[in-house]
Amino acid sequence: MWNQIAEQISQTTGLPFSLETRRSVSGGCINQGYAIADGQRTYFVKINTASQVEMFAAEALGLKQMYETQSIRVPQPLTWGVAGNSSYIVMEWLEFGRGDHSSWEKMGQNLAAMHRYQRATRFGWDCNNTIGSTPQVNDWTENWAEFFTEHRIGFQLRLAKRRGGGFPDIGVVLDAVRECLEDWQPQPSLVHGDLWSGNAACTVQGEPVILDPATYWGDREVDIAMTELFGGFPAPFYRGYNQTWPLDVGYQQRKTLYNLYHILNHFNLFGGGYGSQANRMIQQIL
Repeated sequence: MWNQIAEQISQTTGLPFSLETRRSVSGGCINQGYAIADGQRTYFVKINTASQVEMFAAEALGLKQMYETQSIRVPQPLTWGVAGNSSYIVMEWLEFGRGDHSSWEKMGQNLAAMHRYQRATRFGWDCNNTIGSTPQVNDWTENWAEFFTEHRIGFQLRLAKRRGGGFPDIGVVLDAVRECLEDWQPQPSLVHGDLWSGNAACTVQGEPVILDPATYWGDREVDIAMTELFGGFPAPFYRGYNQTWPLDVGYQQRKTLYNLYHILNHFNLFGGGYGSQANRMIQQIL
């Protein structure tokens, strides 16, 4: 497998790459991660089962689209595919360090710049992708309320019901979600889609980076809402974001709605107390 990956790197870059060292590094919750080097160049490789190759293809597309906005640093994808019984993605190696207040403020500013980048007129994406290992449906939709109701909350709730979750009637919940969003008409923004603290970092030079996206065109507030889950981002991040593009006053009401998507997904992935947390959020929405 590793010889195949090395050969593919050589073909893609046009420079010979002969694997000399390989060490295990963090690859996220669902992938194995490795740093590979030939003595001169180092790359980051994520490995999963061969059936997950489309997940890596979608990740590469998302990273490329975020890079094209020329707003915030993302790891550059190099190549991806199947080698033996495994799928893989190779991307540039970034040395991460500890960002200071100015790094996090810059991250907020740069994320706001990415969100302001305009290309899409509808909500969705060029293909379906994944949120964690859960499928994420991105069918193009004219209306944000309809997109988020059906392709985000509806999809997760139906999956949760099949997995034995004890939640209120799906139709009642979706009607409430739709009603909460029916008068909200946001600009379609290119969003990261899975922006928790584990997917944001700073290089050793202090440059902010976002990684492991679940990209689509949606309401920019979904990214900001998720940054407030699981401990939140440092205060300078929010200051930098709002200096660049202030959030609408209605964000505080929509935040719970947007984060319900991720808590339902965590229930579907991990079970446990996420079901109770999702039910509390649903009661707030109802």
